Amino acid sequence: MIHIPKSEYSRRRKALMAQMEPNSIAILPAAAVAIRNRDVEHVYRQDSDFQYLSGFPEPQAVLVLMPGRAHGEYILFCRERNAERELWDGLRAGQEGAIRDYGADDAFPITDIDDILPGLIEGRDRVYSAMGSNPEFDRHLMEWINVIRSKAHLGAQPPNEFVALDHLLHDMRLYKSAAELKVMREAARISAQAHIRAMQAARPGLHEFSLEAELDYEFRKGGAKMPAYGSIVAAGRNSCILHYQQNDALLKDGDLVLIDAGCEIDCYASDITRTWPVSGKFSPEQKAIYEVVLAAQEAAFAQIAPDKHWNQAHEATVRVITEGLVRLGLLEGEVDDLIASEAYRAFYMHRAGHWLGMDVHDVGEYRVGGEWRVLEIGMTLTVEPGIYISPNNRSVAKKWRGIGVRIEDDVVVTKTGCEILSRGVPKTVADIEALMAAARTQAA
Repeated sequence: MIHIPKSEYSRRRKALMAQMEPNSIAILPAAAVAIRNRDVEHVYRQDSDFQYLSGFPEPQAVLVLMPGRAHGEYILFCRERNAERELWDGLRAGQEGAIRDYGADDAFPITDIDDILPGLIEGRDRVYSAMGSNPEFDRHLMEWINVIRSKAHLGAQPPNEFVALDHLLHDMRLYKSAAELKVMREAARISAQAHIRAMQAARPGLHEFSLEAELDYEFRKGGAKMPAYGSIVAAGRNSCILHYQQNDALLKDGDLVLIDAGCEIDCYASDITRTWPVSGKFSPEQKAIYEVVLAAQEAAFAQIAPDKHWNQAHEATVRVITEGLVRLGLLEGEVDDLIASEAYRAFYMHRAGHWLGMDVHDVGEYRVGGEWRVLEIGMTLTVEPGIYISPNNRSVAKKWRGIGVRIEDDVVVTKTGCEILSRGVPKTVADIEALMAAARTQAA
């Protein structure tokens, strides 16, 4: 299985510390365990920022970075080894493992943090932390600061400045390294296979959850521990609900099914959407809408390159979709006027994409200094135009109602344009119909 190498985490920590002010300290907690119900826990998933800097997969941990500290700049507080708990819950790294396997210069039991951390903070001028994202940890941090303040009369020096870590760290996360892209290509490859499997399995009479099961099987088979987000399997009129997740309706002959799903590998997400006919054959109206959305996506790809700004891809999709809606008679008027009045938003109400990485909707500013961000090599994003014609839309002919189409791929900005990471899933009408026809022939 492909993973981020230990050397990459070390490089990230050094890069962050190089941006920190002299005589400062950064403190970041691991994600808490989330309770599903009573004594059952959700599957644990590490906080993305904590994971980005450490690769450490356990809860009840705190990461500390201290540039210039003579006894080691990277300190990890984590759980001690405990034979009884490990019998129930699995092995722990312990302090030895934190140093040996995860690159910590120094490691202490998490139970000793109240005794040790105030002494590490004391004398540092500035504290970097994820302020506001974890209120409980913020409270602990202020308790440690107050311990230092209570000893000020004895000469203790509390920090005089607190800075949100997000700005430095999230800008770093926006640019993907070769190692990160390798993991993201693998996540996209596995997710592409899952979408293909769902297409091959589709039949009228199945339920949406039947296709979700096919996705989950392929994710797990490929080595993914979990989906990157709740899979959307939306058939018929459900395809017009953007974040539909009931996934329990019947698949009917003549319906389209929209699947928005991707897996996560080593905490890196993929995010792919395909729309196709349950019967294996698009109707004329479905095909017409589908091909407008596909053309919009192709137009967006052409606007993704270094020195182009973030919004150019979206603007390209708006123009192609508006032109298509006019051509099909779903909108009336001059294209420029319809764009200016945002008339297209009755059918295309979301943006063309978002940053992608450790979070599905990944960190990073879309505007800098009030202007759209300029794209740079290594930035990864989704491209996902769509058209959704509500079943209740009385302003269009009945033949169009209930058609929802979205096509989404993951791309990385390259020197010459962009690389499509998720190109392994059929996307043209002809290729989708051929794949589904071959699957049915084989099954017969």
